[in-house]
Amino acid sequence: MTTEAYSRGPACSYDDETYRRLADDAAQIVARYPEPRSALLPMLHLVQAEESYVSRDGIAFCAERLGLTPAQVSAVATFYTQYKRHPNGRYTVGVCTNTLCAVMGGDTIFDELSEHLDVGHDQTTEDGAITLERVECNAACDFAPVVMVNWEFFDNQNPETAKRLADSLRLGEDVTPTRGASTVATFQEVSRVLAGFPDGRADEGVGASGATLAGLRLARENDWRAPEEAAPSDVDAAPGEGDVPPQTGGAQSSAESKESDK
Repeated sequence: MTTEAYSRGPACSYDDETYRRLADDAAQIVARYPEPRSALLPMLHLVQAEESYVSRDGIAFCAERLGLTPAQVSAVATFYTQYKRHPNGRYTVGVCTNTLCAVMGGDTIFDELSEHLDVGHDQTTEDGAITLERVECNAACDFAPVVMVNWEFFDNQNPETAKRLADSLRLGEDVTPTRGASTVATFQEVSRVLAGFPDGRADEGVGASGATLAGLRLARENDWRAPEEAAPSDVDAAPGEGDVPPQTGGAQSSAESKESDK
């Protein structure tokens, strides 16, 4: 990069080394898009990977690199819940409390985990290890109730397994998700992946399994197949070239149709 590419305004106080490194990464992100401002979402993950949240320096950096105002960047950063506006823990523990998970025990898991960690929603333990969140849906209803750690799945949880999971994270022990990568990366490491810099772990661990594949297994065992698409009849056929499309609209259309038949 040229020296001009690293020029910056007074609003961003990253040290020179950090700014240069982020500017190099930002240039790679921007190059993926026809319009620079389209790079804002991954760039917010990039600056979040730096400090574990989108700081004022991060806002200023994104604004400067993309030709936006800080207000425009802040409007996006405050809209999406994956962007944090205060320091996040090394691990975000998200307990799904949406309908099915709640019915299956998600609310109880959250309440007991909150008491166990002595934090509430979007609060971080004193040791900086865990930020606890209520999550509206983890898109894993077939394994309810579900807990996620930095967006890795821990299926079929209960209050005791969730508390043991949290204790292991606080002790710095590796934990193995039910599906996905073989271990859980830190919040900052995952943020960098979300910025578009792969960590090479996409194919680790188990993918779809168990309840998710039950329907497929039954279909294969019973040779169930989707019905063949019926050939369109003359009545159902779409109007061809030169055809007059059928009229709609009730009595008026009927009257017009009768008049044309005369």
